[in-house]
Amino acid sequence: MEKIRLGVVGLGHRGRELFKLAAKFDCVIPAAVCDLRSENWYEKQWLSDAPMSELFPDVIFYTDYEKMLDEAGLDAVIVETGADIHAEFCCIALSKNINVLSDIPNVATLKEAEDLWKAEKSSSAVIATGANPNEQKFAVMLKDFYNSGLLGKPYCMEAEYIHWWMPGSDEDIHLNENGNWRKLLVPIRYCTHSLGPLLAILDEDIRRVSCFGTGEHAESCYEGVTRDDMMCAQFQTDSGVVIRLQRNARCRAKIGHHNYRVFGTEGYMERIDRLDKPVIRYNSTKELDKSLKEISGEFMPPEYAENKEAVSAGHDGIDYAMLDHFFKALLSGAPAPISLREGLAMTLPGIYAEESARRGGEVLKVRYPWDEDWTAEFNTI
Repeated sequence: MEKIRLGVVGLGHRGRELFKLAAKFDCVIPAAVCDLRSENWYEKQWLSDAPMSELFPDVIFYTDYEKMLDEAGLDAVIVETGADIHAEFCCIALSKNINVLSDIPNVATLKEAEDLWKAEKSSSAVIATGANPNEQKFAVMLKDFYNSGLLGKPYCMEAEYIHWWMPGSDEDIHLNENGNWRKLLVPIRYCTHSLGPLLAILDEDIRRVSCFGTGEHAESCYEGVTRDDMMCAQFQTDSGVVIRLQRNARCRAKIGHHNYRVFGTEGYMERIDRLDKPVIRYNSTKELDKSLKEISGEFMPPEYAENKEAVSAGHDGIDYAMLDHFFKALLSGAPAPISLREGLAMTLPGIYAEESARRGGEVLKVRYPWDEDWTAEFNTI
């Protein structure tokens, strides 16, 4: 494969931006897009510079996904539908042996995890997990720090994803313009941004979870929708590594989204983002200078810091890195940069955490489709 004929399904803000970014790669032929809402293609959208139809006059627009896959001659499709409906679109593409880049979380239910796992095994195509947080500077540095032996064995990790949210604001209206999934998604279910970079330095899966929610304390944001304002989960691996995660629904504190702390037997590393001033700090007992060092904590991965296209891309360059690694894998025949297994390992704990919170914090055993005792039903330990 010398060129990649690319399509995208889901033309919300992220789908539009990723398609525009992908089109800048010399190896990509932007070929087709699909969305149920034709206005997302033909009309100028929120913060858009022009309608997509004007930007890509040679690209074919579809409202029927399977028709696009059957007619457009695609080598790959990016699935950018709502976070609650990724799996079905991925399974259909895999059944037609079309490569897939699936945004996270990969699945919304345990049954979808089973279906998607089977779909990958029966397909000749590649499915990659679009976990752009795994491309960020902190994640890259953490892996290097761990691989160098300076961290030692991680034994405790913490993460938080606190996303400022003001219902009724322009941002809220924009984010929800293409569906209700953001209104309905239980906070702890959106755990992939936090768990992904941490699990990348572990050689084992999360196996136990207990989760609590705060309840909803202010007036309900949406009629008929009740969600916890904040949820806190504690995960554990078989070897005893503990991971604590805090996720919000409603939050008035615009303090900074993504924070991580990693405690190892030989070292420590953190990324703290407060008031748009992210910093990374680290130290190691194996270094002569054992003081806590501090560097800037922007998302931009070091590998792409001098790349002009990456610098101008979304999420401070990590979207560019994610696409670049995906396209290079397809062209070289290499495995997915972030596999489906890795994607499910960072997705399913959130589904179990939601169930734990529903049961009042009961400790649940976390299972995966590759386990001998896998079941698509919830069971306690």
